[in-house]
Amino acid sequence: MKVEVVNIAITYYQIIENMAREINIGENIKKYRTKQGLSQEDFAKKSGVKYTTFTKIESGVIKKPSVLVMAKIAKALGVSIEDLIK
Repeated sequence: MKVEVVNIAITYYQIIENMAREINIGENIKKYRTKQGLSQEDFAKKSGVKYTTFTKIESGVIKKPSVLVMAKIAKALGVSIEDLIK
């Protein structure tokens, strides 16, 4: 089971790394967050991602968030990681 989880994580990381060059993940996250009517602070609490980390992702300072952070954000938004990196 551990190997499978690691392989999935590597695949997501590769997807995120490749897509980060072409799109702004932060803009997509902001789009989904604002549709839910949540402030950055409220969403950070809901997702369990530190507020400072979250704001850096949305503003593009962090262009390639970790798979763990992306998973938390996607879960809190009710979307898949793939939806955030399209």
